[in-house]
Formats: sequence, C-alpha cells, structure tokens
Amino acid sequence: MTYKLKKKFKMFALNSNRTLATEMAELLGCELGKVSVNEFSDGEIQIHIEENVRGCEVYILQSTSDPVNKSIMELLIMLDALKRASASVINIVIPYFGYARQDRKARSREPITAKLLANLLEAAGAHRVLTMDLHSPQIQGFFDIPVEHLIGVPILSEYFESKGLEDVVVVAAHNGGIVRARTAANLLHAPLALIDKRKLEQDGTETLQVIGNVTGKNAIIIDDLIDTGTTMTLAAKALADNGAKAIYAGCTHAVFTKDSIYKIESSPIKELVVTNTIELPKQKHSKKVTTISVAPLLADAIDRIHNEKAVTPLFEIKTEEDTPVVKGEKVLS
Repeated sequence: MTYKLKKKFKMFALNSNRTLATEMAELLGCELGKVSVNEFSDGEIQIHIEENVRGCEVYILQSTSDPVNKSIMELLIMLDALKRASASVINIVIPYFGYARQDRKARSREPITAKLLANLLEAAGAHRVLTMDLHSPQIQGFFDIPVEHLIGVPILSEYFESKGLEDVVVVAAHNGGIVRARTAANLLHAPLALIDKRKLEQDGTETLQVIGNVTGKNAIIIDDLIDTGTTMTLAAKALADNGAKAIYAGCTHAVFTKDSIYKIESSPIKELVVTNTIELPKQKHSKKVTTISVAPLLADAIDRIHNEKAVTPLFEIKTEEDTPVVKGEKVLS
C-alpha cells in the first residue's frame, strides 16, 4: 500500500520500541525524525529535537513498557519539548499502554493510576492517542482527547486461520477475557470455552475448571497480555488435563516478566503467538514464541488520521452472526 503524507508530517521514536517505529516509517515512506535522548549522571532524562517541527503534525511512538517509569518520563518530556517547539498537532502512538491494569479502586485507599497517566499525557501536550488492546477498554473514557483503540485479536485470528487447524476451540484464560475470546471465536467460526478459576473458602486454595468441550480439539487460548505467565500456563495445563489435542496461545502484549519464558517452555503450549507492541530482548526469546508485526495496522491508522479518513474500519469487526454455530456446537455465551 502506498501512503500519501503531507509536507508537515513528522514521526519520531523514543527508546522503547525503535524496531517497530523503523518498520512503520518504511511502510509510510518517511524517515524517523532526529531526536537525541540522553541521561545526566544522576539519571535525569535530557531530550533534544534536532530538526524544525514548527507547525507540523507530529507522531511519537513509545510503548510504556519495561522500564515502565523511564519510558513514561521520556514520553512526557518529549511532549513538552514538542509543545514548546510549536508543533501544531501532537499524536502519541502507544502500542502498549502501561498502568492499564490499575483502572479502578480494587481496595480502599488505592490510586487509579491509569487515569493519572491519562491526565499527565494531556497536561504535557498530547492531542490524540493511538493505542492497542487496552487492558480495560473503558480507559478511553479517562481521556478528554480522541483515543483510537485498535485491537489485536483479528491479527492473531488471521495467523491461526492460516495454520489450517481443524477442530478448533477458542479458550478464555480467565473470566475477564471472555469478550476478547468470543471475538476470536467468531472470526475463526469456532466454539468457545472458559477456564473458570475459583478460590475455595475452606482453605483458600484455587481450583481451575474448564467450561466447554475441549477433548480431542486444538485449543487456542486468547488473552490481551502475558506478564508472569502463570495464568496462561495454568490454563494450558488444565486444557491438557481435560484431553485437548494440542494447545496454542495468543496475546497482543508480551510483557514477559520474571521467569515467564521458563514457564512457557515448560508448559503444554505448542506455540505462543504474540505481537511486537513490546520489543523483546534476546533473553526473552523462545522457540515456542512466534512474533507477528502490528506495523502495517499502526501505519494504516496513522495514514487515516493524517489524511482525515475514518479509522473505524480498522477496529470494526463484522461477523455473520453474534453467536455462530460450528459443526452442531453452539458457542458458549
């Protein structure tokens, strides 16, 4: 696809995911803007934009991933620099939005940090946010500026469809992932199952129960992110114990903390498919992990925003039915 960018278009990348930014720039047919990001001896971040941005429409790519707080400070300082350099419109592309799991007060005297981060980004000068797979979609409402929220399920579903798997069942790894898993099930025309995790009142131990038929099937677990890997690998073990033929998994954000890679490699998961919203260091690579790129999707979104075209087609999923029937089996709702 050929994109038409206006003269005043500028795209910058900070330190968190330059590989993705470079790929997007190549697709868009532009060069990344020149910016230096350095640190003083005490760890303070220094940013200098090395080209004129006056009156420009600017896009900054920065995933707020590990090191999370440093990535956020880089982004905030870059926003302030662009605002003071008289950029006309400042769009931030955040493939992975950190602190999204702190979207409510789960207990008394807790902060809502996702809202705090939204306030900080706006105060620093952001005019629009382009992001992917927020942990909670309602975080869009924390902003008073436009938020374009893309989803990774269609990309993951397209990959699994290309494998030509038969007797597929899509599995939600936990109760909160049902909507996302149902979307994948609709796209793959497959039934849906659920891993129900409950804590027993008697002794406080947790039990996993598989709701739905997975015996003899190719199970695909869908989630938005993998952090420590515990939820995903326990779900895979539960599926294996219930007779699943083969177990695959897919998620948008590969956070991969602690010993998550070891857990994945030791689990019954045959293949884990992730996207490159987070740039993985070499020590977090695994033969079981397949990475697919979201650069074409993000580049398309930027082109649509820049040329004032509708972004809706990129996240509007159309299926023939809300509750498909596959080989006589009704999708679990």
